[in-house]
Amino acid sequence: TNAKDEDHRWMGITIENAEDAWVRQVNFKHFAGSAVYVQATAKRITVEDCKSLEPVSEIGGERRYTFYTKGQQTLFQRLYSEFGYHDFAVGYTAAGPNAFVQCQAYLPYSFSGTIDSWASGVLFDIVNIDGQALSFANRGQDGQGAGWTAANSVFWQCTAAMVNSFQPPTAQNWAFGTWAQFSGNGYWDQSNEHISPRSLYYAQLKERLGEKVAERTFLLPVESEASSSPSVETAKELTSLAVNAAPTLTSYIDAAAQRQPISTEARNVKSIDQHGLKAITPAKASSATGINNGWLANGNSVLTGDKQDIQWWSGSARPYWLAKAKAHITRYVPGEIGTGLTDDLTQVTDSMVKQNVLAMDHNYGLWYERRRDDHQRIRRMDGEVWPPFYEQPFARSGQGTAWDGLSKYDLTKYNKFYWSRLKQFADLADEKGLILLHQNYFQHNILEAGAHYADFPWRPANNINNTGFPEPVPYAGDKRIFMAEQFYDITHPVRKELHRAYIRQCLDNFKDNRSVIQLISAEFTGPLHFVEFWIDVIAEWEKETGKNALVALSTTKDVQDAILADKKRAAAVDIIDIRYWHPKDNGEYYEPKGGQNLAPRQ
Repeated sequence: TNAKDEDHRWMGITIENAEDAWVRQVNFKHFAGSAVYVQATAKRITVEDCKSLEPVSEIGGERRYTFYTKGQQTLFQRLYSEFGYHDFAVGYTAAGPNAFVQCQAYLPYSFSGTIDSWASGVLFDIVNIDGQALSFANRGQDGQGAGWTAANSVFWQCTAAMVNSFQPPTAQNWAFGTWAQFSGNGYWDQSNEHISPRSLYYAQLKERLGEKVAERTFLLPVESEASSSPSVETAKELTSLAVNAAPTLTSYIDAAAQRQPISTEARNVKSIDQHGLKAITPAKASSATGINNGWLANGNSVLTGDKQDIQWWSGSARPYWLAKAKAHITRYVPGEIGTGLTDDLTQVTDSMVKQNVLAMDHNYGLWYERRRDDHQRIRRMDGEVWPPFYEQPFARSGQGTAWDGLSKYDLTKYNKFYWSRLKQFADLADEKGLILLHQNYFQHNILEAGAHYADFPWRPANNINNTGFPEPVPYAGDKRIFMAEQFYDITHPVRKELHRAYIRQCLDNFKDNRSVIQLISAEFTGPLHFVEFWIDVIAEWEKETGKNALVALSTTKDVQDAILADKKRAAAVDIIDIRYWHPKDNGEYYEPKGGQNLAPRQ
């Protein structure tokens, strides 16, 4: 088993475009992302008496943000979380007020508090972070440049290994009755003291609603006093109580169903069973896409239209960037759907049809996460990865630590999310008469800037498969990378079999699709022998399966000419792609040679 496996459900409950909603008495187990995530378009939300147990994921950014809000007027109370990352978190510019009341985190991997830019009106009230920090701070460049994270916010009667409370410009943050190691120049009062009222939230609620609020006030009781000079009788009583463990919040949460039973009786409302479900008719291909008399056609209709590229580096999940984002297939932002986030592929393909975009040209991302957009070659000191994530074809192993701070890849296992998203797009393309240009590889990782190679799954530092490339990496001039010749070397026994299995995965994934055109690699200027190997694996697969892959020969002209002169291999080719060469006005050709270890733009 992989204790860091992520090929399972990430989000328990996400709340978006909603108000006056609640989540009560729910236990969450094994999720990778959030138990409850309240998005910025939600308000007046209550989450209470819930527990998050045994999360399963990598340890790093966007994982285990257990109870997380970007909304306003949200109340999170009586919650327990174990082994989280940001267990109780307030996100980007959350308008507030947002309150966490009587919550406990057990042995988290990172801090709770405000985690992104300038949340205001935040209250942490009787919150216990066992073994980590509570924080209202300036994160600077951390958190994708979060900077100041909290303004006009309060810690009240909280306990943590460390409490960071700083005063931002033009505002203040307060900490009252804090038990912790202290850091920050915010307002501090009555530290290391038990203060009254015990809960600021319930005191303010009582001021507003009066005594009737008592019937809805539920806090884990404190059943003994803390006098430093008790009477003999009191000391005797406290000694007898000390035989038993202290009451726990998790047990108090378990008893919520007795304190506040939730009726499951449906009155004047039809259940889902009474409504029934409409049968879902499987989508059918509009026709068979293929080569018809030398034309790329769908049935008898020639396919024409624009081609759309995907974003393969840079970006942000922040609202200000989304307007610039391109549609994508394998980009992922946990819990977020839309252009620039996790794209809705039905909407993407509908938009392509509407705008006469025939083909999506897809390759895997240059690197997984956005910190590497800085083009540094350094090993990251933690897994604090930044979204959006450009997913890679391979699964993480759960073993060791790769250069980006997450676990190393296993090149014999494949990323189910990545391949299922491509398959979903291909199914929609079959239905709507579109094309997926599937670039098997991305040469950009093995040439030019050294950072291109730093997080590359095939690099030995990043996988468990003994791929045999040199380590430490021989960066030319301590900056540039020239790994193409070794990458395309099919005499290396380990790499050859990994390549063979990977190419077959590229074919297997789309074995029942007709809208997929297989190309060897984006930005490909590689040698003839690797193209021959690629075509041979395809021909071998076609013979074994009885399937026919649409194959485009997308190489330099000299390599194309050599393949087309080889009758056996030429027979496997359906389409010629001339993006890497063209005729010039003087009758000659612009035709850089293959296998010279230079990128197209070089």
